Amino acid sequence: MAAQQLDPNESKYAASARNFRDNVKRDLGNQELRENFRGAMDYLVDKRKNAFPDGDELETLREQCKLIKQRCLLKLPHLLEQLEENLQANGIHVHWAETITDANDIIAQLIAAKNGKSVVKGKSMVSEETALNDYLEARDIECLESDMGEYIVQLAHQHPSHIIMPAIHQNKKQVADLFADNIDGFAHTTDVDALIGEGRRVLREKFCQADVGITGVNFAVAETGTLCLVENEGNGRMCTTVPDLHIAITGIEKVVEFLDDVPPLLSLLTRSATGQIISTYFNMISHPRQSGEKDGPEEVHLVLLDNGRSQAFADEELRQTLQCIRCGACMNHCPVYTRIGGHAYGTVYPGPIGKIVSPHMLGLEATNNLPTASSMCGACGEVCPVKIPIPKLLQRLRVESVKAKHNGEPVMKGEGSGRKSIEAAIWQVWSIMHKYAFIYKTSMWFATRLRKLMPNKIGVWTSVRTAPKLAPQTLHEKVQARQNQQQYKQLQGGK
Repeated sequence: MAAQQLDPNESKYAASARNFRDNVKRDLGNQELRENFRGAMDYLVDKRKNAFPDGDELETLREQCKLIKQRCLLKLPHLLEQLEENLQANGIHVHWAETITDANDIIAQLIAAKNGKSVVKGKSMVSEETALNDYLEARDIECLESDMGEYIVQLAHQHPSHIIMPAIHQNKKQVADLFADNIDGFAHTTDVDALIGEGRRVLREKFCQADVGITGVNFAVAETGTLCLVENEGNGRMCTTVPDLHIAITGIEKVVEFLDDVPPLLSLLTRSATGQIISTYFNMISHPRQSGEKDGPEEVHLVLLDNGRSQAFADEELRQTLQCIRCGACMNHCPVYTRIGGHAYGTVYPGPIGKIVSPHMLGLEATNNLPTASSMCGACGEVCPVKIPIPKLLQRLRVESVKAKHNGEPVMKGEGSGRKSIEAAIWQVWSIMHKYAFIYKTSMWFATRLRKLMPNKIGVWTSVRTAPKLAPQTLHEKVQARQNQQQYKQLQGGK
C-alpha cells in the first residue's frame, strides 16, 4: 500500500477547492444560508448532547472505538485480503480501484454487462467522491439519488453540503420551490410531511423500474464477509433488494476485523450523527439472493476505493485520519463550518474532517487553504467519537504545505506547494532574531523608535483587522525602568 501519485484533474472538486477564499466571501454574504446553518447546527449539537447523558459512558465508548479503529488500521492490508476472501466465498464479487476513474470504469462496465439503463442510489459519499452520477449520465445511464437529502441536492444540481444531511443548507421553502420547478403536478406546500411524501411518490416508481442499485458501506466485516449499511429512510434496503444488480462502493478504511466490533461503533455513529440511540434500519448483506429466497439481487459487487487513502496509511500520524466513521459531529460543532456552510470548501468532505481528508484525495496544491481555515478551538477533536486529533493533524498538514522540497520520497502529493520564498525568508530572519539576545534587543529597540513608520496596510491581516501599533518602549525597557525607579526609592529611603 505505497503512497500513490494522484492526478487532481481526475476530480471536479480540485478546481473548486482552489477557489476556497472566493467561495467563503460568497457564502458569508448569503444571509439566508447562514441562518439555515445556524439553526440546523444548534439543533444537532443539542441532539448529540442529549444522546450522551452519561459523560463517563461516552468517554469509555470513545476510547473503545478509537482502539477498535486503530487495531483495524494496523492490520488493514491483511484485513482487506481476508474481507475479499470471505466475500467471494459468500458469492460477492470484489473489485479494487486505485483512482476515482478506475472505480467509475468498473461500475460502468458492471452496468453495461447487464444492459442497465437506470440506477437508483442509496446514500454514498464515496460515490460523490468519484462524481459517479456525472460519469454515468454522460453514458446515457439514468442515475437517481434515493436518499431524500441527496435527491434534493441532485434536483438542485448541487453536491451535498454535509456528509450526513446533504440538503441541510436548504430550508423548507427552498425545497418547496425546487419541487415546484422539477416535479410535474406538485401542489406547492411548505408542509414537511407533504414534501417528503411527494419525494417518496417519485422515488417509489423508480425503485420498481431500476436495473441497478448502488449504495455505500458503513462497515465491511472481514471476519464474516458482511457489508453493513446504516440508514433511516429504507431507501438503502430498497436499493439492495429490488434491482437484480447491487453494487456497493466504499473506501478501503471501512473494513473492521470482527462482527463484535460493529455494535460499539454503531452506537457512537448514530448518537454522534443525529442524536438517535439507534438508526431506523441496519442492513447486513453477506450474499446475493439464495435459492428459495423471494427478494434480493442476483449479483452483488463491492468496489474498494483507494484514492489517496494509502498515502495517509503510509504515515503513522496521518493514518489517524482513516479512523473517521463519517458521523459529521466535527462539522456540527465547528464555528467555521457553521458560518460558511459546506459548499464553500469546494470538496466532497467539508468541515474539519474534510480539511484533513481532502488533501490526500486532491493533493495539497488544490487544498493548501483548507488546513489554515480553522480557529484551532479544538471543538472538533473534543467531539470526535473515535478521538481523531484533528487540530494536531491540521498543524501537520500546514507544515507539509510549506515545507522545503527535499530529495527523498514525498510524504504526500503537493507537499511544499504552499511555500513562498519571501515568507520563508521572513521566518528565517525571525528565527535568527529570537535566537540571539543581542540581535533581538537591538532590533526591538529600532522597531519601537521607528514605530511611526509602521504601514497601515499589512496584506491580508489588515483586511479584517486594524494594524498593530508598537509601544514607545519594549517590555524589557519598561521593566528595567521600573526596577531602576524602585532601587532609587530604596536608596532615597536609606538616606
